[in-house]
Amino acid sequence: MNKPWNVKQIKNYKHKVTIIVPTYNEAKLIREKLDNIAAQSYPRELFELIVIDSASSDGTPEIVKEWAKEHPEIELKLIQESVRQGMAYALNKALQVATGEVVVVTDADCKWLDKRTLEEVLSLLSDPSIGAVTCPKIPSSNGPIEIEKSYRDFYNVVRIAESKAWATPIFHGELAAFKKSLLEEVGGFPAFMGSGENYAATLIALKGYRAIAFEKIKCSEIIPKKDYHKWRIRRAQHLIQHFTKFIRYTGTAPERFKLILLANVYLHLVNPWLLVAAMVMLVYESVTVAPLAIALLLLGAFSLLCKPYRTWIAMQLYLVAAAVRNLWTKDILWEKQVK
Repeated sequence: MNKPWNVKQIKNYKHKVTIIVPTYNEAKLIREKLDNIAAQSYPRELFELIVIDSASSDGTPEIVKEWAKEHPEIELKLIQESVRQGMAYALNKALQVATGEVVVVTDADCKWLDKRTLEEVLSLLSDPSIGAVTCPKIPSSNGPIEIEKSYRDFYNVVRIAESKAWATPIFHGELAAFKKSLLEEVGGFPAFMGSGENYAATLIALKGYRAIAFEKIKCSEIIPKKDYHKWRIRRAQHLIQHFTKFIRYTGTAPERFKLILLANVYLHLVNPWLLVAAMVMLVYESVTVAPLAIALLLLGAFSLLCKPYRTWIAMQLYLVAAAVRNLWTKDILWEKQVK
């Protein structure tokens, strides 16, 4: 974390930006989201806004049209799909009509916390070695077992440290910015998994470009009010799909990215099962009244009072549940959750 960024930024680097907002039943959030984008200090003539709606039934497109009339100074394109076919399909459809040299994908249920976010993104992408940029995330609440903020604090440190080392293979839908030429070169977003931004960013990193999470670009994320655990498992499913796909690239990845990719493959695909194996062994030994096993189980149970430990245990169990759930569904078209 103490390593410098080694970014060669060009001052006043200004290119046209296309901001893509995919929506599905976002009537409660879309106006606030569009206002958040409109508050950016980036020159109006240098960005376009594409809202691609996947067959919403709650009037989301009508709200977007109304907002567009109220903000004629902003170039807004609304694309309406008659059938919902998934996030990647929608993003690729929007990409076909995007005219910006930089493409920024952002979810409807988040906010950019600084008016200079786009300026910061463009400044980073002025470095020829950087192909993609994402953000650290700040949760709006702490979740039902008080672990979300603890998880994000650790998670953000890891993503930034990977970025300083070279690149991170995990991007966020709250803000995922790409040089359009590179995004098109890697084929856009994959329809066969649920983590399209991760996939595109990792392919760009495998080509030798940096894909970074920058500490000054912060976004807030709304945490579901219901079905938090289901939401967590779905996200874990998508990460497992992502790293399973990239196992084959660990041997040929650029040297500065190889260890980062290997570490994430291990942490997401292997490490959770070591926890399960250890728990099963300890329970088995406890049945035979082995004092050490009983002591370790009691110590583990007592340690759950410590939030970092509780967070780690929870995340390992989410990954295990996600791996099992991936056996029958990839959860690419998921149900809308209350936020």
